[in-house]
Amino acid sequence: MIKRSVREGAIALDDVLNDIEVPSLDVPDLDASSFSRDESKDLFAEKKRAAWKDVQQAEARCDFAPNKVRISYRNPSFGIISLWKKSLYGRTLTDIKSDDAMVEKFAEGMNTLIRQILGHSLASGDWCIVTSPKRRHKTRNFASLIAAQLGSLLGIPFYEDIAECHSKHRVGAVFTFGADPPKERNIIVFDDFVTTGATMISMKNLLEPLGYNLVFFTGINNKI
Repeated sequence: MIKRSVREGAIALDDVLNDIEVPSLDVPDLDASSFSRDESKDLFAEKKRAAWKDVQQAEARCDFAPNKVRISYRNPSFGIISLWKKSLYGRTLTDIKSDDAMVEKFAEGMNTLIRQILGHSLASGDWCIVTSPKRRHKTRNFASLIAAQLGSLLGIPFYEDIAECHSKHRVGAVFTFGADPPKERNIIVFDDFVTTGATMISMKNLLEPLGYNLVFFTGINNKI
């Protein structure tokens, strides 16, 4: 028998373990005849995976909780400032976009945030606001409605349809000017929702070569 060294003051558990009686587990025999079998089912049939388009994903939501302001960086020199954050519960983004009252909520919230960040520099008169190109919703575009009201609250011009996009893809899309570039040197680039930041990057690539000072704002950061 191997003798183990026991530290002084320690409790020897050997006798205690030997006194433990492990209960026996009697497993009853299963009567297979009580289960019905579907003879028509081929157990070895090839199983087909559901197509990607059939996979239902829950739509993003937002509960408009306060104190969710954040800066999302796409590279060290490019940050997007968002007022709210995507949440597990709350209103769906589709529901938010279809509610006219949300236009005012976004505009007022963004007005407060932008004034807190830009401060007195807005009074220089050298600011304007633009937004991303209209794609699916060209008649009632949620981002444009907010930007127009936000420009009025900030006292700066809103230039609609500055950018155009002829591609249906968001990632890597190239924007072109749909109107004359703004004469103001400082531009607030606004979008209602931002997920990957690809649209904002395309706006940056369009405006930055002309020497503009750009600040990027969005209502909802669509990432948890």
